[in-house]
Amino acid sequence: MSEPQLLWEPSPEAVQRATLTRYAAWLASEHGLRFRDYDELWKWSVRDLEVFWGSIRDYFDVRLDPQDARVLGRAEMPGAEWFPGARVSYPEHIFRGKRDEEAAILHASELRELAAVTWRELRSQTAAIAAGLRELGVGKGDRVVAYMPNIPETVAAFLACSCIGAVWSAAAPEFGARSVIDRFAQIEPKVMLAIDGYRYGGKDHDRRAVVDGIAAEVPSLERVVRLGYLDGSGWEPGFAQEGAELEFTAVPFDHPLWVLYSSGTTGLPKPIVHGHGGILLEQLKKCNLHLDAQAGDRVFWFSTTGWMMWNFLIGVLLTDAVMVLFDGNPGHPDLGTLWDLAERTKMTCFGTSAAFIAACMKESVAPAAERDLSALRAVGSTGSPLSPEGFQWVYDHLGKETWLFSTSGGTDVCTAFVGGVPTLPVYLGELQGRSLGASVEAWDPDGEALIDEVGELVITKPMPSMPVFFWGDPGGERYRESYFDHYPGVWRHGDWIKITPRGTAVIYGRSDSTINRGGIRMGTSEIYRAVLLLEQVVDALVVDVPREGTDGWMPLFVVLRDGESLDDDLIAQIRRRIREDCSPRHVPDEVRQIAEVPRTLSGKVLEVPVKRILMGTAPEQAASRESLANPKALDYFVEMSRSAV
Repeated sequence: MSEPQLLWEPSPEAVQRATLTRYAAWLASEHGLRFRDYDELWKWSVRDLEVFWGSIRDYFDVRLDPQDARVLGRAEMPGAEWFPGARVSYPEHIFRGKRDEEAAILHASELRELAAVTWRELRSQTAAIAAGLRELGVGKGDRVVAYMPNIPETVAAFLACSCIGAVWSAAAPEFGARSVIDRFAQIEPKVMLAIDGYRYGGKDHDRRAVVDGIAAEVPSLERVVRLGYLDGSGWEPGFAQEGAELEFTAVPFDHPLWVLYSSGTTGLPKPIVHGHGGILLEQLKKCNLHLDAQAGDRVFWFSTTGWMMWNFLIGVLLTDAVMVLFDGNPGHPDLGTLWDLAERTKMTCFGTSAAFIAACMKESVAPAAERDLSALRAVGSTGSPLSPEGFQWVYDHLGKETWLFSTSGGTDVCTAFVGGVPTLPVYLGELQGRSLGASVEAWDPDGEALIDEVGELVITKPMPSMPVFFWGDPGGERYRESYFDHYPGVWRHGDWIKITPRGTAVIYGRSDSTINRGGIRMGTSEIYRAVLLLEQVVDALVVDVPREGTDGWMPLFVVLRDGESLDDDLIAQIRRRIREDCSPRHVPDEVRQIAEVPRTLSGKVLEVPVKRILMGTAPEQAASRESLANPKALDYFVEMSRSAV
């Protein structure tokens, strides 16, 4: 076995500065708990859940009523019960102890120049919106939905809802009407907050008619409140009540905070409900101990309001760092836009996706050329596995002192359960470690834990940010089917993972789309990485279609650069690249050129639905077109299946 390639180690000063180090010292002084290294700390955190999560409550001074509520009532999954009987307010912890004149948010968009929102302004805006919602009859438990972009008004609106005890749910304004209706109608909202339009890629998009169409098909809506974002007019007259006092409503620990949605590739999107207390504990742990956000830091993660990373980023407000927002096309006018933002904001943490890093590699972007990125100390990546070449690119272009942390998690838990640890080294292609309190393992089909072998990613013990329920699933059947059918009582996430003997991890993509050839399993991400190294190829999709008596039929579909064609020479290059970089077993049976790869609205490749279509499943049963960013991209595969491949 080859030795892992070390890319980065934290300096002694960085280790000493880390909040994680101070937390470990506090455990020693307050509880007599001493750990030789992070691995020992992690093992304790999942072995003794009650003491660990109780320590998070105490270290971050989480205010509960009663304060001494038991940490864990029922410990079995699904249905674990955290801090039974306790009441809490998520937004109270956001605002407490903040200095009025300090910046809470830095924001920019294609419509607005870079500006700051102070804590006084955020408090005032939140109070004004909360008062307006109360005037409309919104109370505890009512749903408020938002068709709004990644701007400060959306943050204030969410905080206003949580102050009341109302339940928040959002969709990005680029979502089509049917996708929004499919999400919002399930939770029967009382009020919808919506913009007039937005600018993306230099073009203005008027959404007023779309908003009207959504409202017409969500019968529970009593009121639509408009925000003039495109025209700059702000909230409609009479809604936001200036001068209102900010009030917090304490709610049960598991009271719904927000509703997120699965990508919805089959059937209606699953409405995933997270609770006030569970998200509060998870975000305090994640943003402070793993993201290491501290005073002086400026933390950015590119996201829209339709992706869980927006909700994740809200957690930065629970730290002493400043949150950085951007609304617009990250590739307009070119891929330097976000790097320009990093320079202008003196960003310390640049959060992005593996796809963005791959695009920068393809276009030969040089982030530090003619830019002062000296403040940037960390880069985070998520959304899909970051290739080893992506790791290397970050260090080649941003410097050897950069802390690169690739992460993996999901909408289902609204966090990353494998990823950044500021006190650990970074190895090429590997995630640094399992998050504290996340009992992540790799399992074989018989439920045996694996080390240094690829297995199913499972979580063997509950986490507070696991869904409290799915909306409209009173008996919990849909919830159980989604995570607990495969291994009863154990959360199966649906990814392939390898845990190394050093405690690092490698994610290999979705376990239900993994390529299995002759018993050798390989994640699709490895095949994509090999193929996308070819200059002619800009995107790809691979599936493994079962065929009786064979290893299966494995076609590879590629999108080529303009002007390129899939001739015999290019096919030979593709096959050679996969043979050399992956394995001879995983050379595709056929290579076909397509116009575009079908993706969900959140950018995920539709491997499983395409596989099902090619196996003969009716297209409408395989994928909901309203959940797709480019529904016409499915037509090729539908026609292919009809031609009896």
